[in-house]
Amino acid sequence: MTDDAGQGDAQATLMRLWRRSERPTRGRPSVLDIDSVVAAAVALADREGVANVTLANVAKDLGVTKMSLYRHIGSKAELLELMADVAIGDPPTLDPAGDWRAGLTALAEANREVLMSHPWLVELPLSGPPAGPHAVAWMDAFLRTLRDTGLDWSTKGGILVLIGGYVRLACAQAIQLAEGRKDSGLSQAQAEQSYGKGLAELIDPERFPDAAGFLTAGLGAAPPDQADDPDFGFGLDVVLNGIATLVDAS
Repeated sequence: MTDDAGQGDAQATLMRLWRRSERPTRGRPSVLDIDSVVAAAVALADREGVANVTLANVAKDLGVTKMSLYRHIGSKAELLELMADVAIGDPPTLDPAGDWRAGLTALAEANREVLMSHPWLVELPLSGPPAGPHAVAWMDAFLRTLRDTGLDWSTKGGILVLIGGYVRLACAQAIQLAEGRKDSGLSQAQAEQSYGKGLAELIDPERFPDAAGFLTAGLGAAPPDQADDPDFGFGLDVVLNGIATLVDAS
């Protein structure tokens, strides 16, 4: 594919993301549009996983032919990009009087809720910076939260990438751990307790003194009914503490 062709494809995807590509046609109106195709694909991913999202399967769910989708969707890669933007929805409305830390915390927690509700989102490859209307809305919300911090645009952009990356990684880890213990019937806290107790009895404290101390001290520290991802808040606080250092120095 030539550079011009690639740029043309990217522009076509942008037009579809912002719903600027479809025009009224003469004659009998189409039973499909971008929104109906994307909604069916999102429902399929939620139900069966993103690996099963193919144009053929989406067309089957819609009761149309695969070829009919190409009037609205340029490719499977484009469909995944459209799906991601729809699935993340709009960010929460924040208190304009709130401080930057409370705002970033609320946005990070809301972002985590979205990703955990649509686990397939963390499986999608990162194709570039925010491009769709919902993704841009999240970007704007994060940047607006940092408006009065005195930080420059480059630093704000770095913070946006840092928090987004942290939330995505934390969710991917939580989803994978949940999948790994699916057959055990244990919560994450229970699984960690079982792991710590079992390993502490096996390892040699003279060879691994710090690991043995950590495992022994941690036994029973996390109650079985604790949240599924007890480390998320801790990690987010560490990230925010680092940002606070930048804000204080600005």
